[in-house]
Amino acid sequence: MAENHYILVKTICVQYNVEPVFLDDLHSMGLLELITVENNKCLHQDTLSDLEKMIRLHNELHVNLEGIDVVFNLLKKVDYLQNQLVKTKNKLEFYEK
Repeated sequence: MAENHYILVKTICVQYNVEPVFLDDLHSMGLLELITVENNKCLHQDTLSDLEKMIRLHNELHVNLEGIDVVFNLLKKVDYLQNQLVKTKNKLEFYEK
């Protein structure tokens, strides 16, 4: 992947007014993937929307890191179940014809 698809953690921290340790904590919990490019910690641009959700949960709703982990795990389960429901509906429609 090209480097231009990554955003510096420093830039994110300034833009969203968060401390770098917050991103490090999210990374250590497995909620956020940070990589090092030329000795600078970076975040892939595709994960920025998830990070924005995490920041809002933390800052606006005062959800701690463990709570953010729970919320994102539940969101993944809901997404999985919705996909399974669509597959099941498609199979049912096939057999009803």
